[in-house]
Formats: sequence, C-alpha cells, structure tokens
Amino acid sequence: MNELVYFMLWAGLIFLMMRFGCGAHVMGHGRDKGKHGEVASESRAASEGPRWIPPAEDVDPVCGKTVSTEKAKPSVHDGSVYYFCSRDCRERFEAAPEQYVSPDTESRPAQLENQDA
Repeated sequence: MNELVYFMLWAGLIFLMMRFGCGAHVMGHGRDKGKHGEVASESRAASEGPRWIPPAEDVDPVCGKTVSTEKAKPSVHDGSVYYFCSRDCRERFEAAPEQYVSPDTESRPAQLENQDA
C-alpha cells in the first residue's frame, strides 16, 4: 500500500510540473486558443514581427540588367539584398562587393512591412 501512495504522489507531482511548469510549453500554456481549442492564426502571424517584401524588379549591380526578383539570384551585403541575373554575376559581386556598391546605393530604402501598423 505504501508503494502505491508513493507512486501516486510522484505521478501527481510530475503531472503538475508538466501542466504548469516547463512542460506547459509543450502543452501550449492554453493561450491563443479559439472557441474549440484551435490555435488562432492571426495571433501567430502577429507574433512573427515585421516581414521584408522584395520589389518586383531590381537592377543587377554587376551588369546593370533589370531582373525579376522572383527568378533572380540574391545575395546579402551589409544588410541589403542585391539581385543578380546569373550565378556568374553574383559570384563576381561576392568576390569584391566594394567594386559594385557605391555609398549612394548602400543607403537603399528598407522595405519592411510592419505588422503592428
């Protein structure tokens, strides 16, 4: 009988820790639940923060061609995204970005969409 009480005590303690302690993260804390227990997608999207929206077209800094950003080869330099018409142009840019980026083009406007606004 003592073993059963001992086992039930530990089982209850572990249940409480899982429900209200660190295990509550696994169980979801019960937050963001809709009427029937489903997670609300609006609150999940709002918690992601700002998103970056690429322009439809951009100019390849190496060869000067206008490229569709959807099919372009991107590269990031000093927090700015640059789009290239081919892998060769991107590799030349990544080898020596200072040759292709002037101080005027480095101050490109940030295209952020703030979810809160």
